[in-house]
Formats: sequence, C-alpha cells, structure tokens
Amino acid sequence: MCGIFGILARKTQIPPALLEQATCSLAHRGPDDSGTILLKETQPEPLEIGLGHRRLSILDLSPLGHQPMQDPVTGNWVVFNGEIYNFRELRKELEAAGVEFKSHSDTEVILAAYRVWGESCLTRLGGMFAFALWDAPCKRLLLARDPMGIKPLYYHHSAQTFIFASEVRTLLRTGFVPRKADPTGALSYLAFGSVYEPWTIVEGVKAVPPGHVLTVENGRVDIREYWNPLQPSGNATADPLPAILRDAVLSHLVSDVPVGVFLSGGIDSSALVAVLSHNGVRATTFSLVFQEKEFNEGQYSREVARCFGTDHHEIPVSQRDALAVLPEALCAMDQPTIDGINTYLVSAKTRAAGVKVALTGLGADEMFAGYSNFRRVPKMEALAKRFGRLPRLARRSLSASVALFAGKGDRSRKLAELAQGHDSVVHPYFLVRTLFGAEDREVLVHGCKDSESALEGILRESIAQSSTLDPVNRVSYLESRWYMRNTLLRDSDFMSMAHGLELRVPFLDRTLVEACFRIPGNRKLQGDSPKSLLLASLGVELPREVVNRPKQGFTLPFERWLRGEMRPVVEDALLKGNWDQTALCASAVREVWTRFLAGETSWSRPWSLFVLKRWCEQNL
Repeated sequence: MCGIFGILARKTQIPPALLEQATCSLAHRGPDDSGTILLKETQPEPLEIGLGHRRLSILDLSPLGHQPMQDPVTGNWVVFNGEIYNFRELRKELEAAGVEFKSHSDTEVILAAYRVWGESCLTRLGGMFAFALWDAPCKRLLLARDPMGIKPLYYHHSAQTFIFASEVRTLLRTGFVPRKADPTGALSYLAFGSVYEPWTIVEGVKAVPPGHVLTVENGRVDIREYWNPLQPSGNATADPLPAILRDAVLSHLVSDVPVGVFLSGGIDSSALVAVLSHNGVRATTFSLVFQEKEFNEGQYSREVARCFGTDHHEIPVSQRDALAVLPEALCAMDQPTIDGINTYLVSAKTRAAGVKVALTGLGADEMFAGYSNFRRVPKMEALAKRFGRLPRLARRSLSASVALFAGKGDRSRKLAELAQGHDSVVHPYFLVRTLFGAEDREVLVHGCKDSESALEGILRESIAQSSTLDPVNRVSYLESRWYMRNTLLRDSDFMSMAHGLELRVPFLDRTLVEACFRIPGNRKLQGDSPKSLLLASLGVELPREVVNRPKQGFTLPFERWLRGEMRPVVEDALLKGNWDQTALCASAVREVWTRFLAGETSWSRPWSLFVLKRWCEQNL
C-alpha cells in the first residue's frame, strides 16, 4: 500500500520542486520509503514525465522493492499502489516464458506482465491496485485501477499537462488545479453524503473508473473498460462457492509482514476467522472494546476468538476518544464524507498496537445480501410500479396524504416522493440512500439543473445496466457500485492510510464477486439466519450467539454531540460562516439547522453541511 503521483508535461517544463513536494504530501500513505524520477523525451515532441512514490513496505521489504521501478528490457517505468495477491503464480508463468526477476516484489511482476501480455495483463492481476506505467517505446502513459475500486486514482487534464495522484488534495497542492468546488460533485455529496464518481469535490479532477484503463498518448486521453461484474469473465471458475471463498480469503494473507484481522464479533469478520481456522491458519485478531456497555461487542469477539483459537488482542476505546480525534479525522478526509470517523479511530488504535496489515469484512453485506435494503428495495420497486399506473392527479393526492399523516421527518418526505412518482426518483434504491432530496437540494444550491441532469444521467445508466438482474442482485450491484465504492471503500482508504495502515477486503476478491452475481438473488435471502449463504460456505459453524445476535455497531452519538459538546462550533460554522466556496445558500443552511433543533430532520444533514464547509475552508 502506497501513494503515487505523476505528471506528464507537453511542450513545457515541470517546475523543479513540484515532483518532490507532491510526493511528500503523500507521506502518510507510505512512511517507509520515497522515490521520484524525472524523464525527458524529445521525439515525436518534447515531453517531460515525472513519477513519485511513497512506500508502505509490505512485500519484499528490501531496497529492491523501491519505486519508481524500471523494466530493464523495455525501459518502462511504474509507480504502484496496492497489492497483487497472485503475483507469485504470475511470476512462475512469466519465468516459464523466459522472464528473469531481480526482486521478490509484486511491482516487478506488473512490469514483466505488461512486457509479455500488454494491457491484457490487467485481467490476470488478482488484488487491489492503482498504478501508472510509462510505456517508453510507445511514449504512452497508462493508468489502471482495480475492478472494484478498492484503491483510488484521480487525474486532471489540461492543454499542456496531465497529472494524477492517489489523493485529490495532492492534485490541489500542485497549483495546476483551480481551487474551486465541482457543482456536480457537490450536488452528489448533498444527495448521498459522499461525492459520487467519476466526479470529485474539485472541479476539473476526475476519478479513474474501477475496472478501467486510461491512456494518454499524443495529448489524447482514452478510457477503456477491461472488467465488468455483470459480464462473463474468461477467468470464470466452475468451483463451488465454499472453494472460491476459501481461496479468496487465503490469498489475502500474502505478505512479508504479519497480517491481522479486524474482529468485531459480527458475522462478516467472524466468517474470515472461521475460514482461516478451517484451513489451518491461526489468526491474530484485534477488537476494539468500548467502555460504554451499549456499544460493547467484546463478549462476541471474545467468543469467536475462543472458538477458533486466535491470538486475540483487545484495544480499549471510548466515545470520548472519538470526540477527541474528530478535528484530526476531519483533516484526514481527502474528500468530504458524513461517514468514516469510526474507521479513523479504529485505524489509529490498531496501527498504534503495531499492526500494519489487517483483513476486514467489508463487502460481505453487498455480496451476500446483508442489508435490510435487500428486502426493502424490491418491495419499493413493486410499490413504485403500482403508483406509476395511477393517474398523475391521484399520485399527487396520495403524496399529499402521505406527507400529512406521516409527519415532518425525513422518512415521510421520501415516502411522499415515491408516491408522487417525482422525476428525481431514478429508482427506489437511490431514494433509500438519499440524504437531501431533490427539493431540498434545489433550495440549498440555486441553478443546479445542469448538475442534477448530469447526476441523474449516470444513476439511470446504472439502472439500465442492471436491468437484466433479479431485484436482489440489482440491489447488490447498486450497493457495490455506489454506496460501497463512494463511501465505505473511499473512507476506509484515506482514513486507514492516514495512519499508514493497509486494509484488505477478501469479500471483494474478483472471482468471488463474479461468483456471487451468478447466484440467483432469492437464494441469498433463504434461510432463518442473516447471510445464510455465506454461513453455509464457511466449512465450519460460527457460534450461535454470534449468528443470532441483533445487528449492532459502534454508532457515534452525533445527535447528542450536535446538541451538546459540539453545538457551539457547528452552529457558528453553519450560521455565521461564508458559504461562497461551497455555492450553498446561507439562508437554506440556517433552515436545516433550525429543523434539526426542532427535531424535524436527522443529525446527518447539518453534520454533512458542517463537514463540507470545513473541508472547503481547509483545502479550497
């Protein structure tokens, strides 16, 4: 796990200090090593290429793993962030083809794989990755991102320069990117509590899409898809699900440093421990034990650790600890998000305990239908179709009745929108995930119709792409493409990398994801236990008290904090601050705060506005 940066300059020079300064801004992502290289080309036109890398040493801890790394045969260069879990198998295949290696790193395998197989090597790489490769013979820059978007990669393109980095803030610090909020990015943040790709919160900065390769050649940028979870893969396996799950989990242990497991005591993390134990691996587990009894899951994680004989470590933490790190966590956000504070706290405590790599259960809910949305959204789909057959006037009357009798809360407004068949309701899934509805967004941001159209267009595109799926698998696709990618994965990346901690997500192994989408949705909902399909694939039973326990998590008491300890700071920011950088209407912001104090809206709305303003103040 690392941080990467690069710049390609056409017919101009790269400022002398830029490469080193930009790379240093990523030091938190890679505290173990640093490297830069400046290349110059004269034909067919003058070019300068700068590559920078910050390293968190996980594989091949020797200096031979240093980056930027060059292929001595082709002259190609690469900077790479992530891990290739099947690099040893690929290395054997390449060695059989005559390739010689100097290091034991997965980075060198990427260079060799590209030399032998070209861009098609991307379909062979198993892992999480974002890398940039300078193809010296072709004078072409290639950027690639892993299939599920686990690792981030952002870029900015102008007439004379193309720059990329692991973080948006690094691009801002180059001076090549205008410090201006992107209207569509900001609108998506208001809609969902995180910025939706391909947009970012900064105008002119985009995300390389997951499962895509971007090339820059002769000043032209081209983006191509190399993997899609809904299209059959040439690497698809006929193995049964338990074998695929086993291989996915075990493959994520590849490391030259110890690998731990985040063990919450829930089904997902306990399933990882069970698979490891069933296959002869004694896991080292880490659990946060909260001092507040209502949030303490220690009894469950202890039972799982006892049942499977793990080397278990408990890390004490309290809500006061979380409140104390809030300012630091806000500063660690690469883009604004209403989530992620928990991950920052967990990562800080885990890294301080000496852990460098940890497996997490993220992705299990999306792949094995663990959320309530998997039952709720299909019902709402059917209801929306019934509403759609009603005359428009009848829908308006129904919507008004819902609004009148359901109260003034956020949920009643969403039900009213569904009943009315509002044009902004692309699909019930997005309504469930909505933070500020269309009418609220219009009040907060005047003149946002173009941005609304752009956002709506890409949401409708995903509905069209998933039209052939059954309702349950459609929710799985939408959850993994939108909420998981833009909130859970992104927050996990920058909140953990703020502490130099690598998080791995076995449930998002490409082969496992492909297998899960081949399983009919109704099978995922069968059984008396939650995620029964996952439980049946473990090869061993989890403790019943873990399986049957009520779903629980460490929910930070933002409602109480915003009315108590944090009220002066948040209130001052919302009511007295300058909102020009965010393009939000100050009076509309004040109304959100008033409604929160009156108990008419959730804490997440004023909190989201506070986070957006703080981020803009710090970075724009």
